[in-house]
Amino acid sequence: MAGLHGSSSSRPLISTSSSHPHQQLFTSRLLFLLTLLPLTLAAFAFVLQWRGGGVGVGDGFLIADPVARWSHYHHHLPGMDIDSSLLPATTTVRSSSSSSTSPGGCADILGRSNSLSFSYFKDWKFDYGADLKPKICITASTSAGLEQTIPWIFYHKVIGVSNFFLFVEGKAASPAVSKVFESIPGVKVIYRTRELEEQQAKSRIWNETWLSSFFYKPCNYELFVKQSLNMEMAIVMARDAGMNWIIHLDTDELIHPAGAREYSLRQLLSDVPSNVDMVVFPNYESCIERDDIKEPFSEVSMFKKNYDHLPKDVYFGNYREAARNNPNYFLTYGNGKAAARVQDHLRPNGAHRWHNYMKNPIEIKMDDAAVLHYTYTKFSDLTSRRDRCGCKPTKEDVRRCFMLEFDRAAFIIASTATEDEMLSWYREHVVWADKTLKKKLMMKGILTRIYAPMIINQGLRESGIYASVIASANTMLSKDKILSSVESRNNTRESKSVNSSRKIGGFGQSQATARRVLEFIDDANYTLAIPPESPPGPDDLNIDT
Repeated sequence: MAGLHGSSSSRPLISTSSSHPHQQLFTSRLLFLLTLLPLTLAAFAFVLQWRGGGVGVGDGFLIADPVARWSHYHHHLPGMDIDSSLLPATTTVRSSSSSSTSPGGCADILGRSNSLSFSYFKDWKFDYGADLKPKICITASTSAGLEQTIPWIFYHKVIGVSNFFLFVEGKAASPAVSKVFESIPGVKVIYRTRELEEQQAKSRIWNETWLSSFFYKPCNYELFVKQSLNMEMAIVMARDAGMNWIIHLDTDELIHPAGAREYSLRQLLSDVPSNVDMVVFPNYESCIERDDIKEPFSEVSMFKKNYDHLPKDVYFGNYREAARNNPNYFLTYGNGKAAARVQDHLRPNGAHRWHNYMKNPIEIKMDDAAVLHYTYTKFSDLTSRRDRCGCKPTKEDVRRCFMLEFDRAAFIIASTATEDEMLSWYREHVVWADKTLKKKLMMKGILTRIYAPMIINQGLRESGIYASVIASANTMLSKDKILSSVESRNNTRESKSVNSSRKIGGFGQSQATARRVLEFIDDANYTLAIPPESPPGPDDLNIDT
């Protein structure tokens, strides 16, 4: 029994000891497979990347972007410090140290980056207007240069705008600048010539009363009239171009299409009900945090929300802190801008709204989307506005020149103070340096951060699109064309224009009068032009809106 018992008890010992090699073999195979699998995947990914010519930046190697293989142009783009000898022949890079620059150094005006950026096709200008539905156009009256207007154009192209009607004068009308605008697909440049002014003197709205309270006044009033007359012409251009929507913006304003399924103005307007004639975008105002801003679209991310996008108690409860001892909640206007559906009998109603001769337009106001107004973002804006106006720096005279209180105060300071005094005033009234106040108003929802325009603009800049547009336009503009263009414009300037926005009525009876009679519309029934208006103040708290 004892032998039998001992024999039976020894069997499991033999079985247990024999199972160890099997477990070890299984464990070793599993570890081998787990080690081999990621190595295999890594090798497979490397093969795919190598065959596709993808980008890889590591310690000591860089391989080409597949997009570059599709381009027929093998060239060095400005803005990246990379030795081209390290790259395959098809690689497209940007080099800030490249000796290839645009004529006159114009490409440098929009800056360059020293870091890697995504590649792009040469001369990529977003020429896809025929494919966009609905078709959206923007009209603007501007004297701004390339450093402001080029980023403004391409940002709006990214969000779905296909056509631009630019009424240019001053710096924007110079050959070196206007030729760049004309080289961009979808951009139509209209110069402020004697012929244009004579044509506008015969326009319908010049001979009607709804805009007449702004006639024969200088500075901002004169600009307001010019903008309205230009908008009237832009409506005709928009209809001829098959546009569905038209928007009037200044070149210091960007549409922020928040609330759409994608960051797209086209998507936003395509969702608007078909019976709506006008869409109002409340404006947000930029809040700069430094006094040395150079490129507002790339450097400003903080904005003050509009009254329409805030609870009433939050707005009025924090009004004085948000105004920061300035005349109003916003430095400048607070009544937004509008997009209008292009249709018969459409007319401007001042620079901020549209109207219709035959009906009261149905309008809606956007709950999330806004116009971002980059106002007084650069210290030089103080003097530039002063230099455009010849009014006397007195409280009485500035009232006939400027519609808004802050513009009046800024003009007086810029006209009477030293540069150090101006800078001190600018820091006190414009620059947001108080971190505690910013944090409080952020928590209240009055201030907000908006990064999308900054990211889009920086991406476009670093891709080289801005520099490419300027360089290609300068290539097309030969020396002979420059000389002839300058001579032509000098001749135009030398001939005294009998017409300005203050003297446009001097051409006698207009055909617009006859058209007005045929329409059987009485001026008394017209909606008066809507000027730039300040946001509601504490005195408006009890007004039933």
